[in-house]
Amino acid sequence: MWDPLQTAVIVASLVVAVGSLLYVVPDRRPDRWLVAAVGVVQVLLVAQLVIGVVQVVEGVPEGVSTATFLGYLVGLVIALPAGVWWARGEPSRAGTGVLLVVLVVVPVLVVRLQQIWDPVLV
Repeated sequence: MWDPLQTAVIVASLVVAVGSLLYVVPDRRPDRWLVAAVGVVQVLLVAQLVIGVVQVVEGVPEGVSTATFLGYLVGLVIALPAGVWWARGEPSRAGTGVLLVVLVVVPVLVVRLQQIWDPVLV
């Protein structure tokens, strides 16, 4: 995995999570600005997916489960759109809260992705 991209994903996701917290507290639904910020994180996740697939094609390190690795990559790309869909459809703060939770889970999944790719670090 490419460490600068993973760092960018983690930082961007946490920054947008703080921004979404500012929507949860006053019970606001996500507007286009929050969705655009989530879109930036999504672009980074798609880039991570492409790089991850290229690395799998080039060769998987010994002891790495390709299926698990690809599952995490695809799951990360699916998680944010699902969170935005839920947040836009739920009129209460619970919908935006779901988006906040997804944004906090993304960095955890990115760290886990790194652990799967480099099992020596675990």
